Amino acid sequence: MTRLPVRFLEDRALRDAARAVLAEDIERLQGNLGEQGIASRVSSGVISSISTRIRTGARDVLDQVTTQAGDKRGVLALLVGAIILWFARAPILAWFADLLASLGEDVPEDHAPPQDAATPGAASQGDPA
Repeated sequence: MTRLPVRFLEDRALRDAARAVLAEDIERLQGNLGEQGIASRVSSGVISSISTRIRTGARDVLDQVTTQAGDKRGVLALLVGAIILWFARAPILAWFADLLASLGEDVPEDHAPPQDAATPGAASQGDPA
């Protein structure tokens, strides 16, 4: 056998040590993947990053809205009131319909307006005959 240079022997020892470290890393990775799959790891990471971005964006929007709404409180109150009325329009209209129906039933007939708009003596005064 030929004698190998010392440098070559040192490089081989470093290579073997690196190979052993790599083999341990691969075994550890396989063990971790056996516990939790790649898809669940990726999805949990994606979901957490998306939710963090959404929270951050919502905070930014809220900060901008509060700074701009401070000057225009009347307009903001009117807008909120209009939105509430829009969503509550069906119950409000039903309440008005019930109210009008009950008012129409409670009015006595002797207080009802006459069917004929002309007064009883008006025909004799304007009649030339």
